[in-house]
Amino acid sequence: MATVTLLLKKNKQDTNGEIPVYLRIIKDRKTKFLAIGLKIDPELWDESKQRVKKKHPNSVRLNNFLAQKIAEAEGIAFELETEKKGVSSLAIKENIKGKTSPSFMKFFEEYISLLKDTKKLGTHDKAVAVYLKLKAYLKGRDLTFEEINYHYIKQYENYLRSKLGNKTNTVHSNLKIIRKLLNDAVREEIIEPYSNPFPRYKLSWEKSNKEFLTDEEIQRIEALELPEEHVINHHRNIYIFATYAGGLRISDVLQLKWQNFNGTHVTIITQKTKEQVSIKLPDKALNCIKKYQRPDAKPTDFIFPFLRNDIDYSKDSRLFDAISSNTAYANKNLKIIAEKAGIEKHISFHTSRHTFATRALRKGMRIEYVSKLLGHTAIKTTQVYAKIVNSELDKAMDIFND
Repeated sequence: MATVTLLLKKNKQDTNGEIPVYLRIIKDRKTKFLAIGLKIDPELWDESKQRVKKKHPNSVRLNNFLAQKIAEAEGIAFELETEKKGVSSLAIKENIKGKTSPSFMKFFEEYISLLKDTKKLGTHDKAVAVYLKLKAYLKGRDLTFEEINYHYIKQYENYLRSKLGNKTNTVHSNLKIIRKLLNDAVREEIIEPYSNPFPRYKLSWEKSNKEFLTDEEIQRIEALELPEEHVINHHRNIYIFATYAGGLRISDVLQLKWQNFNGTHVTIITQKTKEQVSIKLPDKALNCIKKYQRPDAKPTDFIFPFLRNDIDYSKDSRLFDAISSNTAYANKNLKIIAEKAGIEKHISFHTSRHTFATRALRKGMRIEYVSKLLGHTAIKTTQVYAKIVNSELDKAMDIFND
């Protein structure tokens, strides 16, 4: 007879210290494990009783859930063993999984929460967009891992193209996130590798040009007459600043404080890569900063007027939410700015990064220097890794003063 017990897989402990609970199925001395979609603090787990300790605030509900999972698994195992002889632990596991397949949507939600907790702003926003599309497609019902097969992915791709009008690269970006989650589920042993349809499903991608501005287009934006105290003017200023200041991401520009600026350089730990970068500012970037200098400014005050100095952004998700909302607002105003300047290009703040890189290369800056200033660790086109001393970077940045 097969035996079904509960087990904490300690090698799967997450960053919060919680460990996933698995069903352990033993038949003929062969063991199989099946995740049930529950994580628990090991301090709140009673190993001998295989239950959640009473001091857990939701112990009653969780223990009822665990008892139900055990009862379901034992019932399925008994059914199989009654119907046929020689049933393996794998067959029992597959039957249990088929009837109690974990929720993919819940797994997706946990991934989004993790991105928010770790303040991965760009990835979070993309994941949320993909999640909302899938949720709309499901029309209020859940989606289990078991349902996601080759045919399901093919149908969903057709929906993205025909119903939503998504282009090839947008479809690719959507399915890429779903593929990542299924790969994670395989690694976490929630599903078996053969249950993942993506190794057999080819994602299409079309080469696209990265949008950037020319010197003349930048000058047109600089020359625009905008209300000095209006937020659209501040958005123009930080965009121009970034095109000269090494293509800094908006998340880094918003967080710049006066203590990060020594009169010639800005030195920060970047939001995305957590790497320290020091950039010597060309004259145009310095002029942008000088517009915001004031005698009463504290070293801990933000340079640009977007984040509030009286708020502690290290708590909860305040910084994440503030950067997200400010980014959306900036991108909205940059479209207006482009129209006012007569620029027929799709402008977002990230194009300032592309603009810096293309202008730097056109002016003769070595690609290794551009890669270093952008915070990259590799140059894909040449596969060359570059580490450049600060003095060389400073000299390279002087080309913008010519």
